[in-house]
Amino acid sequence: MILSDSRILEEIAKGTIKIEPYHRDCLGSNSYDVHLGRWLATYKNHVLDAKQHNEIEYFEIPDDGFVLYPHVFYLGVTAEYTETHAHVPFLEGKSSTGRLGIDIHATAGKGDVGFCGNWTLEISVKQPVKVYHGMPIGQLIYFPVDGTIEVAYNQKKNAKYSGQPNKPIESMMWKNKF
Repeated sequence: MILSDSRILEEIAKGTIKIEPYHRDCLGSNSYDVHLGRWLATYKNHVLDAKQHNEIEYFEIPDDGFVLYPHVFYLGVTAEYTETHAHVPFLEGKSSTGRLGIDIHATAGKGDVGFCGNWTLEISVKQPVKVYHGMPIGQLIYFPVDGTIEVAYNQKKNAKYSGQPNKPIESMMWKNKF
């Protein structure tokens, strides 16, 4: 079951869902539109190592836009800061974004109960496409949780992505033991 617009509004009023900035016209019948933030990043090295800290370089999207190219992996960020304390948030691309050949996540579309922060986007494109900060990039949908959450994500000691800022965050795989 996915929360409807009226249920999302109820949860915002209760404080179990937080979206900043919030604009009523971004609320769909069962989702909330999120927008591309001002910052993008790319990895410094061409070859990434899952056991090493792979550093990124940040760059700001100019007001007149920035062209994304195929075969380059970009990290982006949502303009919106969100908190979800009683539901499982999913981030999906908008159909208009997909029809431009833009994928906004490789595998990480699901958040956890207790996620607080801006969403890092894993962006790839099928052909060159110009993007702009503030453009609609995706939509959040919320699923109810069945059962009690023992430890929310923002309370876990090993939560690598809790409190994400308004800049993309690189992979923290290197912090895992394997």
